[in-house]
Amino acid sequence: MSLWGLGNLVLLLVVVPVLVALLNMVLAALERIRAAADDALAGGVALIGELNTTPELLAKTDEVIKDVANGAVRYAGPVSKLLG
Repeated sequence: MSLWGLGNLVLLLVVVPVLVALLNMVLAALERIRAAADDALAGGVALIGELNTTPELLAKTDEVIKDVANGAVRYAGPVSKLLG
């Protein structure tokens, strides 16, 4: 067997399987990253669905704040007279 033949045999029996194993590990990591990205996208889409009602909720919050402020003013008047 010539030196070239021995080199080709080592390449086929050692280097190629190592490269295939490394490629499999990289592809497995890529698939895990892709799955995590898909989960993040699905969560983002679900979150957008929850945000559609935000303007109505903010309007209700504004109304509640006005009611609380009015109640606080009504309460503060008599309290200030008592402490007075």
